[in-house]
Amino acid sequence: MRIKGKVSYQSFEGGFWGIESNNGQQYRPINMPEQLKSDGAEVEVVARESDEMSMIMWGTPIRIISFSTLMP
Repeated sequence: MRIKGKVSYQSFEGGFWGIESNNGQQYRPINMPEQLKSDGAEVEVVARESDEMSMIMWGTPIRIISFSTLMP
């Protein structure tokens, strides 16, 4: 799947990085690259859904395959 959206840091449940897509969906990368860890960064990622278990109840868990940052 291809996702365009903004990176956001969620400070609850111990804190984690997520991506909020342009259509309002929330995704929680299992393998968030360090280069994308910038709150508010606009990104495009190619990812697949992950079936990993977590205590975090926010967003769909995904594994990022490739990514790029977008210019505002």
